[in-house]
Amino acid sequence: MGAKATTVDEQIALLKGRGMVIADEPKAKEILLDIGYYRLGFYWNCFECDDKHTLTAGTKFEDVVSLYYLDVDLRELLLKYIYRIEVHFRTQIVYYVSNKYQDSPTWFVNSKVVGADYITSFEKFYDENFKKNNKPILKHHQKYINDKFAPAWKTIEFIPFGGSLKLFKAIKDESIKQTICSSYNLKKLYIFQNFMQTLIYVRNMCSHGGVLYDLMQPKGISNIPGNKYNFRNQHSLDASIKVIRYLLAQISTNREIEMELKLDTLFKSFENNPMIKKVINEKIDYAL
Repeated sequence: MGAKATTVDEQIALLKGRGMVIADEPKAKEILLDIGYYRLGFYWNCFECDDKHTLTAGTKFEDVVSLYYLDVDLRELLLKYIYRIEVHFRTQIVYYVSNKYQDSPTWFVNSKVVGADYITSFEKFYDENFKKNNKPILKHHQKYINDKFAPAWKTIEFIPFGGSLKLFKAIKDESIKQTICSSYNLKKLYIFQNFMQTLIYVRNMCSHGGVLYDLMQPKGISNIPGNKYNFRNQHSLDASIKVIRYLLAQISTNREIEMELKLDTLFKSFENNPMIKKVINEKIDYAL
């Protein structure tokens, strides 16, 4: 059983007892009622200096809140550019496979094109709820009542990012997968899949409100071609960001430059805050 619920007054007292500097208590109470003690705790635990949750001397409540909003802004920024890559990846799959198998518009359930295990799982995924929740799919079946599935260029549009990667892996024709891989200037398929899995992990963290500043990829990130996107820690958020930038650059140089500038502006806005700057340098592993 966890501890009992506490009031904001008790929470303030507890934080002050641990060494937190709270200059404006009414504002702190307002924020605790807005964001929540539990969620904010993810952002002050990096300032703890022992297992009793004692905070490093000089830890300010406003710095914790600033770190929280850095995470929020970073989440929104990364989602925007990951989505650009997600759409492009889906488009490559639909274009190259559909043109290779023009006589099979529903090739994603064709055992000559994709693996049997994928087809079995997809048939369960493509249920009545899937049709109802995606209007173009519903309209297709209302018009073509004898079709079991809508064609690939309609259906795959509504498959999540992780599902798109599963479909990609299930494609039997290795030459098609290599063609898609090459469109990102990558020669080795396993590196491309590693990069896509990296993006999916970050996207899922962003979409579900996960904490980003101390994100660590469960699997190490492969080295990125060239010298522009080097990183020190293959599990760090910085390494993930470099993968996003690399893939984005293969789609749109302008968007990659835009992303780099926005990231730099966001991180440099904390250049004069030693507490947050330390988190950016040591947790995110971004050289500021």
